[in-house]
Amino acid sequence: MPEEPIWSVSDVNRAVRETLEGAFLPFWVGGEVGSFLPHRSGHAYFQLKDDKSQLRACWFGGAARCRSLGVDNGVKVEAYGSLSVYEVRGEYQFTVKQLRLAGVGDLQRRFEEVKRKLAAEGLFDPARKKPVPLLPGRIGVVSSPSGAAIRDFLQILDRRFPNVHVKIYPAQVQGAGAAAQVAAGVRFFNRTRSADVIVVTRGGGSMEDLWCFNEEDLAREIAASAIPVISAVGHEIDFTICDFAADLRVPTPSAAAELVIGRHDDITSRLERCAKDMTGSLRTGLADRRAKLERLAGSVVFHEPRRLVDLRRQYLDELDSRLSAGVKMQHTAAAHRLDKLSGALNTLNPRRQLERGYAMVFDGSGTRLVTTKEHAPGTPLHIHFADGSVEVKTV
Repeated sequence: MPEEPIWSVSDVNRAVRETLEGAFLPFWVGGEVGSFLPHRSGHAYFQLKDDKSQLRACWFGGAARCRSLGVDNGVKVEAYGSLSVYEVRGEYQFTVKQLRLAGVGDLQRRFEEVKRKLAAEGLFDPARKKPVPLLPGRIGVVSSPSGAAIRDFLQILDRRFPNVHVKIYPAQVQGAGAAAQVAAGVRFFNRTRSADVIVVTRGGGSMEDLWCFNEEDLAREIAASAIPVISAVGHEIDFTICDFAADLRVPTPSAAAELVIGRHDDITSRLERCAKDMTGSLRTGLADRRAKLERLAGSVVFHEPRRLVDLRRQYLDELDSRLSAGVKMQHTAAAHRLDKLSGALNTLNPRRQLERGYAMVFDGSGTRLVTTKEHAPGTPLHIHFADGSVEVKTV
């Protein structure tokens, strides 16, 4: 009898891999995450479990995305990918290509339904969008007063155009009731006419975190606003229904601050250039007319009525002086308004309070203001002064 072939372990595992990978097309699988391990290589390894079984899974290059989604042990997810075999250990596993938190698929469907409905009604029509003023004297902001988004927004404003007038309507920007609070902020600025432009903003997050900005009632409130509304919600890759309903969408809160107002020096220089160009054009026009009059005055026809020509010359000289004075007054008024706006924002600048001897106390992460003294001994805190910060612990 011929000798039967002896397969190596590698041959067996390779044959199993080729058979398994060729038998299944990519598919979605849902389960609870267990044994979650985000590796320093950037890959993520974990188990997908239900009440009876478990499936080993890996997501090459997915560790950062897992962190942004909040994936951890016990979190229910839905993963798209395919089955494969790790030949080294002879184990089959699920190779992830996409991953989302369980329920995100339903949210995405609701998002598309609301988007289609409002688009069909014309709420997103570019023709109904209002222009954002170049230099708003008053900026209304609807956001969480303690969030990173409002801090970034104010810091950019202070750097680009100090002392502009900003009014903040505090609103919850995540969770139940958040959409109603944001809508109330938009209504407030419209009712009181206390802003030239409204900025609705918050930082990034998951689709669930940003969901209040996909609510139909909030989108309708933004679309109905008589004051231009800028939507600055999430990160550059995040889109919400509010982005489509607003008059302008910007990718981040910082970008909103950069767009909503120009630099103080840039605008001042532009005013000066405009004043100079206008004065030059007026002087050129007057010079042309004066030369024409002088030519006419030198003709035989106008030789006798010299006095009339002299009167016209005097009128032109007076007109030249008045025009020059008017241009100068307009420039002075504009510069005075800029200085007034600068003084107003400087008064609202939180740094001014620190320079007066006050301090801001943040929690151990340095991101949340502490507003109560009820902390256990040894709790780390960050204290910010005008000229620096220190780390302390409570006693």
